[in-house]
Amino acid sequence: MQRLIIVIFCGLLWLTGNPAWAQNRGALFKAEQGGNVVWLFGTIHVGAPDFYPLEPRMMKALDEASVLALEVDPLGDQNQLMLAVREHGMYQNGRGPAISDLPLAYQPRLERQLQRFDIARSAVMPMKPWMIASLLAVGEFTAQGYKPELAVDAWLSREARARKIKVVELESMAGQMALFGRMPIADQLRFLQESIDAIDNHEQADEARAIAEAWRKADSAAFDAIALKTETDKTFSGQFVKQVLLEGRNPALAEGIAKLLAREKQSIAAIGVLHLVGTGSVPELLRKKGVAVERVY
Repeated sequence: MQRLIIVIFCGLLWLTGNPAWAQNRGALFKAEQGGNVVWLFGTIHVGAPDFYPLEPRMMKALDEASVLALEVDPLGDQNQLMLAVREHGMYQNGRGPAISDLPLAYQPRLERQLQRFDIARSAVMPMKPWMIASLLAVGEFTAQGYKPELAVDAWLSREARARKIKVVELESMAGQMALFGRMPIADQLRFLQESIDAIDNHEQADEARAIAEAWRKADSAAFDAIALKTETDKTFSGQFVKQVLLEGRNPALAEGIAKLLAREKQSIAAIGVLHLVGTGSVPELLRKKGVAVERVY
């Protein structure tokens, strides 16, 4: 019996210490052209401790990559981040606050949500409506146990830096925020109202759990279902995500990845997972450029 216990105990140590047993996460594609390879990895901008380390193929790809390309590097120039927030996320010339621009029925609902997510009212007073909506979305993910500081792109950036791998950006923080910031204020308020509705009716919580669990399990069917729901969402915010955040950005992301593939023997491009699935996805656009793209999981 003692021998059996020792064997089981040693086996458990081996299992927990052997990265070959790490579970697939997110979505992974292999793109090849001219003898060069870029691994396309789908990320989410929050995380949990049990997400890491990634499974052996991704860790091997990271060890062998010369470049890690991210949409934007969360560990990059923080001064540029703050400048982008001020320019695109904050009211200028003393305008605001967004709370007072909301219809009266929404104002106490927003106040309750700020309290629920432990967000100081004073912190959101200078923010544009879209920025408040984004903060609420992060609050909902955090309430589900997922933390921004454990975001997948941030983890990859740290791992790349530890390996002396060059980290490049396919976009810029200012460019991403400008997509929201240049919306007319009336549209931003509509965006915020729909976010408040989605939180109060638990739709946002359901969506947060769905995408985080799909990422945790590398559930391709779940990702396809999420992509289909995004494509058919007729709300203002749903159409904004579809037309501006996905369809509007995918061509430039695909072009940047194609250039990366042309110049690097082996690299990784880690971008939001919803850019890798659905109609008009980055893998689909790369195939149209003559790149061989295989979905690994």
